[in-house]
Amino acid sequence: MITKLIIANHAAADESSNISQVHVKGIIGAITDNSSRIGKEQIVAMKMALQDFYHRRNQTFVLHLMNSNGDPLQAAHAAKDLIDKDKVQAIIGPQTWEETALVAEICSQKNTPLIYLADATPKWGTDKWHFLVQGSPAQFMQMKAIAAIVQSWEWRQVTVIYEDRDSSSTGVLAHLTKALSQTGIEISDLLAIPPFVSSSLSHKLNSLREGQCRVFIVHLSFPLALHFFEMAKRMNMMEKGYVWLTTDTFSSFVHSLNASTISSMEGIIGVKSYFPKIGTQYEDFYHRFRQNFNLENPQEFNHEPGIFAARAYDVAWTTALAMTEANKGGQVFLDKIFQSNFTGLSGKFYFIDNKLAPEKSFQIINLMGKSHGELGFWTNGLDFSRSIGPNASYNRSMKELGQIIWPGRPWLTPRGWTIPTRDKPLRIGVPSLSLWKQLVQVIQDQSENTTSFQGFAIDLFRETVDLLPYHLPYQFYPFDDPSYDDLVKQVYLKNFEAVVGDVTIVADRYQYVEFSQPYTDSGFVMVVPLQSKAGNRTWLFLKPFTKIMWVLIGAMSVYNGFVLWLIEKNHCPELKGSLLNQSGTMMWLAFTTLISLHGDKLHSNLSRMTMVMWLFVALIITQSYTANLASMLTVERLEPTINDVEQLRNSNAMVGYTRGSFVKTYLHKVLHFNPENLKCLNSLEEYAEALRKKEIAAFFIKVAGSKIFLAKYCKEFTQAGPTYKVGGQGFAFPKGSPLLPSVNRALLEVFESGKLREIENKMLAAEKCEEAATDGESTSLSPQSFWALFILTGGTSTFALLIYIIRMSDSDHGKRTMWRLMMVMIRHWVADKRRLSRRVSDDVEHDHLNSPHTSAFPTQV
Repeated sequence: MITKLIIANHAAADESSNISQVHVKGIIGAITDNSSRIGKEQIVAMKMALQDFYHRRNQTFVLHLMNSNGDPLQAAHAAKDLIDKDKVQAIIGPQTWEETALVAEICSQKNTPLIYLADATPKWGTDKWHFLVQGSPAQFMQMKAIAAIVQSWEWRQVTVIYEDRDSSSTGVLAHLTKALSQTGIEISDLLAIPPFVSSSLSHKLNSLREGQCRVFIVHLSFPLALHFFEMAKRMNMMEKGYVWLTTDTFSSFVHSLNASTISSMEGIIGVKSYFPKIGTQYEDFYHRFRQNFNLENPQEFNHEPGIFAARAYDVAWTTALAMTEANKGGQVFLDKIFQSNFTGLSGKFYFIDNKLAPEKSFQIINLMGKSHGELGFWTNGLDFSRSIGPNASYNRSMKELGQIIWPGRPWLTPRGWTIPTRDKPLRIGVPSLSLWKQLVQVIQDQSENTTSFQGFAIDLFRETVDLLPYHLPYQFYPFDDPSYDDLVKQVYLKNFEAVVGDVTIVADRYQYVEFSQPYTDSGFVMVVPLQSKAGNRTWLFLKPFTKIMWVLIGAMSVYNGFVLWLIEKNHCPELKGSLLNQSGTMMWLAFTTLISLHGDKLHSNLSRMTMVMWLFVALIITQSYTANLASMLTVERLEPTINDVEQLRNSNAMVGYTRGSFVKTYLHKVLHFNPENLKCLNSLEEYAEALRKKEIAAFFIKVAGSKIFLAKYCKEFTQAGPTYKVGGQGFAFPKGSPLLPSVNRALLEVFESGKLREIENKMLAAEKCEEAATDGESTSLSPQSFWALFILTGGTSTFALLIYIIRMSDSDHGKRTMWRLMMVMIRHWVADKRRLSRRVSDDVEHDHLNSPHTSAFPTQV
């Protein structure tokens, strides 16, 4: 049915006579769905726009309205009739992209501009049809608002429910996915709902109810959304613990719902397009719209205009303005409409790239009781606020907007996910073919048909779960594929809800899962055999004592020899003679006491006392020297066969790596080893045997594995070179898993309590072996171990010397002897001092003459 409307400056008369009497500036066609609330509001708004344009510009336009009933084929026939029969210069509408795509094809053939009101457009649409203009803003900014709401409540996972009707839904979904990913939020599930009422809807909702996620984003058309929430209400999914977020396609029509319908949807948070409801222009539009809408649609509950009415009014006005200035259709009309830039009812109205400029602000509403409340606003780049304007205060969190009414009216904000129950525990995958049985081991008892799980990773996970603030039922499942990448992908494919085992944290795996805090040291190392170190042992006999010890032994020997010589020289003719002879005899006496005792030749009890004490000390020193030297001569000195990666790579030797490990890729791409020189090994025993037989020169292994290997084979092999930093090992969870924050917190508590070290020590205890000294040398002995002995012998010798001096001082002969001895010592000291002074003077003069800064001429003053 085609309805023609004539706008004139006098009372309406017969339609045909009006057309002949009034000068028509242009003919505009419009395709709407008269059965929908959107279509009803659009019809009233477009009529009002052309009436107002006539009164303000004195320009008359004929509006031809066609009803598509939401059928794309009917919309296409309507477009053809409007162009061929009614000669329209432009077409406004329709509402859905399915209808728009067929209408655009017809308009492009006739070069007729189409200003459509669909809420989303695939990019290829405007590229294909040049005469296509989007008269509604793009949806991507609205999706950012929804992502900001989810992020502000710290929910990590959401389920998206969308209408599976055309490619526009795919575009909206892409915008939503991008916005969520930018804020670190994962989509746990996607649920496509067909546009028609389906008996499978209850099954789809039941699958959502059985899932773990409780945050749902609903992007459905208004009629379908009503039916969806009615079904959710019957299935008790509008109760405590659930979170429902709706987009503009539903939220913008909440004003048209009656009180009983709203009460059944209490707790829904909606995002809708914002347009300022202020000013005389809007007030006039608002009152006239209510009157006109009530006259044309008396059966509707609410007569208030929404965003779609305001947008249709602005599009009709813009179309009329462009046609007035262009005076014809086609490209000139498009150029004029793209130049339109004014503040309409729906806000700032201008086009960019064939599309209406995106909105920047959105209103957030909350269905509560029998009405809906306006919580505040979200503005791109400014975040949340209670009002719009220059005095608005913005916050990053929606929590600042005030109290939210959630479904079921809980006191606290919903967690957003459900904890696994005993009937449906957490499914955890465990690698059953792990190389490191100490880290994780799956033991299957075929006789009793049971499977047990052991190892460091299993024990650590159990300790972590015990510290969670809630009870977490879980069940381990063995995974028999040796590829750890495939194991991680099982979480992404939802076959497992977590992975516990010796799984290394690497960047490539983050596209499938998220990891907990690493619970082992990060990186991997090179392990090589030990070999005997062939070094120079010429001066090995000096090593049992430190240099200070040797000096102290010599000084103490000389001192004791001097005391013995002084006391015994008057009794033994061998100790008399020239000074040189006496000095030699004294030195001989000092050091031979270290080897033998000639107590029968000593005549003084003082010398005997000195000799006995010194020989006691000498006996201990010589025995200690002998024992330490024997140890150094017999212990084998060991060193790594290879010291660094460059030496290993240049030798072109075979290199081992762990089965199912990322190490092979690292060795090839980062350390540049020849792939043909890399050999995969499957067990600790294979590693040891391959190194013994020299099938490989070294192998690379994760730090956690190297601790186990070297604990078992510490006397044969050692670590060489640096630690190559890569991720440690951690537990794997789905991306955005709500369990991950609490698991990480519990893991840190395990670390800080020292429980992690206890579990690790328990793992290594079975493989513990005594370390062999890799440097091959016993520690040199220092005076610190002999101070008491040196003080004892030195004190005894000094005591004997003092007694002797006191006795000698009582006789004249003794006095003369002491005086001669002192004079001899003084003369030798003075002579030595003079020789030293001359040597120093000669050296200084030589250095001065040879200095490059010394002038050859004397300095004159």
